[in-house]
Amino acid sequence: MTDLTARLAALRERAPAAVLPAVLDRAGLADHYVIRASLLGPVFIAFSRRGLTLVDLATDPEAAVERYRARRGRAVLPGEPPARFAAALERALVQGKTGRVPLDPAGLSPFQEAVLRKAAEIPPGEVRPYGWVAAEIGRPGAGRAVGNALASNPVPLVVPCHRVVRVDGRLGHYSLGTDHNKRRLLEAEGLDVEAHERLAGAGVRFVGSDTTHIYCHPSCRHARRITPRHRVEFRDARAAARARFRPCRHCRPRAN
Repeated sequence: MTDLTARLAALRERAPAAVLPAVLDRAGLADHYVIRASLLGPVFIAFSRRGLTLVDLATDPEAAVERYRARRGRAVLPGEPPARFAAALERALVQGKTGRVPLDPAGLSPFQEAVLRKAAEIPPGEVRPYGWVAAEIGRPGAGRAVGNALASNPVPLVVPCHRVVRVDGRLGHYSLGTDHNKRRLLEAEGLDVEAHERLAGAGVRFVGSDTTHIYCHPSCRHARRITPRHRVEFRDARAAARARFRPCRHCRPRAN
């Protein structure tokens, strides 16, 4: 038997390099990725059968593949996403409409998943503070935890954590490349970042209209239509309430 085992072992040959990826793919043990153009340059977008798993800068695709394997513990192979997923991904990258891109929740805590899904609802060119996200998901006072969850967002750009800012209105940090990328993305979406930062520096948190008596976040699409003559600025929601202004139903400003 020992002699037979040795003879059989001698017949063993290493499988061609292409076999293992094919086997992993067929067994559902590998994820896939595409490289897509973006305002920040080429990006590495990985996905499983359940949805999006990672977005990374693709200046070095091979390095991105290795980072993925280290982070997810799974192989990742080139491959086009299903048509429906691809269409949603295209809308997210080109139009900034992110709400319909499916996410794979594996590796996310329920809290982080809730944070990401809420961030995906913020319209292009608008921003909300961390505390707003916390209140919207039923965790008022957890603004710092929201900031931490977004700092480790595995799918930035597609889930737009660049649209979430500090409680004082300043832009804060960004997880995909440099902090300047956050400014670039918001400016491309139509936000007047300089004007927004001037308001933040002056302590203005909300703006309202003296004709409708409704107040908004400064970046809200309704706030942008208020003419200077009718514009009223508020340092907090309590000041707006004392002036008998109602919160906007679109941007839902909160006392956070």
